[in-house]
Amino acid sequence: MNSYAIRCNVLLGIMMAMVAQVYAQTTFSLRSPDTRIEVKIRAADRIKYDVLYKGRPILQDAHLSMNVDHKNLGVNPKVVGNKQRSNDKVLEPVVRQKFAKIRDNYNESRIEFDGGYAVTFRAYNEGVAYRFETSLPQSEVHIYQEDSVFSFAGNYTVYYPQEESFFSHNERKYLPHPMNQLAPSALASLPAVIDAVDGVKVAIAESDLEEYPGLWLQGTSSNALAATFPPYPLKEQLERDRDFRVTEAADYLAVTKGTRTFPWRVIGIAEKDGDLITNQLVWLLEKPSQVQDTSWIKPGKVAWDWWNANNVYGVDFKSGVNTATYKYYIDFAAKYGIPYIILDEGWYKLGNVLDVVPEINMEELTAYAKQKKVGIILWVVWKTLADQMEPALDQYAKWDVKGIKVDFMQRSDQLLINFYNKLSYETAKRKMLVDYHGDQKPAVMTRTWPNLISTEGVRGLEWDKWSAETDPLHDVTLPFTRMFLGPMDFTPGAMLNAQQISFRPIHERPMSLGTRCHQLAMYVVFESPLQMLADSPSNYLREPESMEFLAPVPSEWDETRVLDGKIAEYVVVARRNRRDWYVGAMTNWTPRELDIDLSFLPDGNYSMEAYQDGINADRFGSDFRQIKSSVNQSTKLKLKLAPGGGWAARIHP
Repeated sequence: MNSYAIRCNVLLGIMMAMVAQVYAQTTFSLRSPDTRIEVKIRAADRIKYDVLYKGRPILQDAHLSMNVDHKNLGVNPKVVGNKQRSNDKVLEPVVRQKFAKIRDNYNESRIEFDGGYAVTFRAYNEGVAYRFETSLPQSEVHIYQEDSVFSFAGNYTVYYPQEESFFSHNERKYLPHPMNQLAPSALASLPAVIDAVDGVKVAIAESDLEEYPGLWLQGTSSNALAATFPPYPLKEQLERDRDFRVTEAADYLAVTKGTRTFPWRVIGIAEKDGDLITNQLVWLLEKPSQVQDTSWIKPGKVAWDWWNANNVYGVDFKSGVNTATYKYYIDFAAKYGIPYIILDEGWYKLGNVLDVVPEINMEELTAYAKQKKVGIILWVVWKTLADQMEPALDQYAKWDVKGIKVDFMQRSDQLLINFYNKLSYETAKRKMLVDYHGDQKPAVMTRTWPNLISTEGVRGLEWDKWSAETDPLHDVTLPFTRMFLGPMDFTPGAMLNAQQISFRPIHERPMSLGTRCHQLAMYVVFESPLQMLADSPSNYLREPESMEFLAPVPSEWDETRVLDGKIAEYVVVARRNRRDWYVGAMTNWTPRELDIDLSFLPDGNYSMEAYQDGINADRFGSDFRQIKSSVNQSTKLKLKLAPGGGWAARIHP
């Protein structure tokens, strides 16, 4: 045998040995950049993994698979390759929800399997994520099932947003349950937040959602939560103009491309409760911005008409859905530098988003708004808009409308996910913002569509119009739960504030549960780049001291720091916009004293305007004191919060 043939045989033997070694390897380990988090992955009867934090197991024997065209990817898997890489970059978000700069730092393992698929795991300092990828010869495939079981190392408490069905606004309470008491019938939207070992919190969520149904969860009557998904709709029926229900569904979840990446399954990990608030894992895993020119995207506050039922007073016109009333809203917004007003339900004849009611002269109103440098945002029912999308958006662009608020979707099956992405694209083309109500899933799309400025899918202030369901206990649970997904349009700003004994749900003249300062603090604690002023302009005009805070408080932030907090008990957040700092503190129904220091301030002296619960706020919720003082980074403060109370401050050079 000549030397060339010998060399070829040697090389062939080495290659075969390498292939055999890859096939033989069935376990993989991945660590976060700071090494505190470890993921142990193994190919057994299915793809399984454990997640450890500082060496202690949090998830154990979690597993995943996907049924594509009746083939179970991930069952009896055979490894054919593993590619590892690391990433460490600094990103600058278009819309600064929490930070002006975000570090994108992770280690990744992409494990390839026989059968044309792979699973990519990533370990960040903020948690773990994985997703399926397929490279199948078919141009189109049906996804019949995605099996994802999040098995935990113990029977932990889970804050669980339980739902009745997939047809939902996702406006749920996050109530604590022992995990093993959640039966398979216990359906939930996202995120589920688990109180694991040593107080470490784990948030189950998703990211990069496209051409696929949204992730939901269900119990298992064990120490695990399982993924479930709304099936693909075959037939739908419209009730009134807005409830478009699925009346017949397929036995599959999605119809999609054979070669694609699938949504990320997200496991956020926080050593302290407050770390959930600054955790950017969902945003980091979203597809980068699909909007080329983003210079026109302007976050800001918005005066809102619906919560206060257009109850303006001290005027010489009949208030209601009419041109004169909205000019009054525009004048109020212009006076305080508020960039937007919303025309909510009533401005068009239901069933046709181009048929303006005769009481409104849209050309006159939009011209007046433009003269006053105030933008108009229009509310629409999603199904009516979907049927008239291009002509409606073209007309709104001619009116120089700055955005739309889209409502009543109540679904997250594949068809609705397609709608969210399509409408975000179409509004961006016309330089319009979009604010989605009626479902939480758009919250995990805001990096991809930065004009997707805010989302609801949260039990917000509107519930106080008809119930006592939105209370301070709920308010101090949301920052650690629903807000993990992304911005939430809670719509704060009530000027009528009540303790439990004096609260009444009055639809036409609503009030909030908790104190005035509790409401003011929401503008710092709750994230929404399009932040509502929910009350009547007439009420705000009678509250000049409160407006000294509400007028300048921003809705986007260069820096966020959680000074203290415990889920469902209390929270203290400091945020910076340019050189100004704002601090917000909120408590549940327990009055408390909190010690905070201002060491986060740079060197120098600052002026502070603080709003604290008044001495009688435990009886009269609107009682507050405004205190002005000089502070610096060595200042220490003792905050006294009434039941359902709060504290808010603006600190500036």
